[in-house]
Amino acid sequence: MKTIQKIGFVLGLVLLNCEAVQKDSEADRVVIEQKLASQYITILGIAQDGGYPHINCENDCCKSFYDGKESKKLVSCLGLVDLNVKKKFIFDATPDFTEQTQILKAEHLDNGGIIDGVFLTHAHMGHYTGLMYLGFEALGAKKIPVYAMPRMKTYIETNGPWSQLVSYDNINLVTLQHDSVIALNNQLKVTPILVPHRDEFSETVGYRIEGKNKSALFIPDIDKWDKWERNIIDEVKKVDYAFLDASFFRDGELDRDMSKIPHPFTTQTTSLFEKEDLKTKNKIYFIHYNHSNPTVKDNHSLKDSIQNLGFRFAKQGDIYDL
Repeated sequence: MKTIQKIGFVLGLVLLNCEAVQKDSEADRVVIEQKLASQYITILGIAQDGGYPHINCENDCCKSFYDGKESKKLVSCLGLVDLNVKKKFIFDATPDFTEQTQILKAEHLDNGGIIDGVFLTHAHMGHYTGLMYLGFEALGAKKIPVYAMPRMKTYIETNGPWSQLVSYDNINLVTLQHDSVIALNNQLKVTPILVPHRDEFSETVGYRIEGKNKSALFIPDIDKWDKWERNIIDEVKKVDYAFLDASFFRDGELDRDMSKIPHPFTTQTTSLFEKEDLKTKNKIYFIHYNHSNPTVKDNHSLKDSIQNLGFRFAKQGDIYDL
């Protein structure tokens, strides 16, 4: 009887060990697949234009950073990497451009150049001012392709100091057209899509990014979903990942008239998708958080509540294969 018990005990250990090995193998497989993905998007920043911590902010949101409870958050930005052709692109030139291009170089692809192309969404400070680091006073780059819509292109060409980037051949402006595909190669395509926003100096676009197997939607800034001529639910269903504007969590978050800085509140987006299935909700990754948005923090109960509904939050360093 004791012998049988011993045999059973040993078999149990073997089964448990096999199960642990299987779990480890599954985890290793996911990591390996991520590393082997030849085309992918990586999150290079998640914060709104002013970054996190925010200038002159002494509220609890930024105090958490100074108390060592939260990490710095770089400004909202995507990196696009194609290891097949050894090219890397960046979506928006943020004030954190130096650090973000270094991350691409050190952690993803060092092909001898700083960047193979910059896609701009619009002319607000967190989305184009990083171009200054390509200029005469800094890198002195040579004809870096910068993809921009017509008004955005004209704004750069006709306003200093940005016009100097053009006259010194630091950048090469490439004109985009709404809903017109740019083929970066035979497997990687980018399409700009006009969205309503505060267009003081340029139009505003989001981007559809298509790889060999998967696609993504990137809309870091938009006024409100119901102001858009397209249906955001339909657009999300067409892609595998949707990185959407989450500047503010809810109304009343700021001591300002928030109607003058319209963005879809996180709560509005989740309500809009309330009746959609889990598969659709899982595609949404919130990004572009204002410092006042509690979900900018690494951990927060409100963040947990949204994740429990099936939605997700973009995190710097995450990788999404295409």
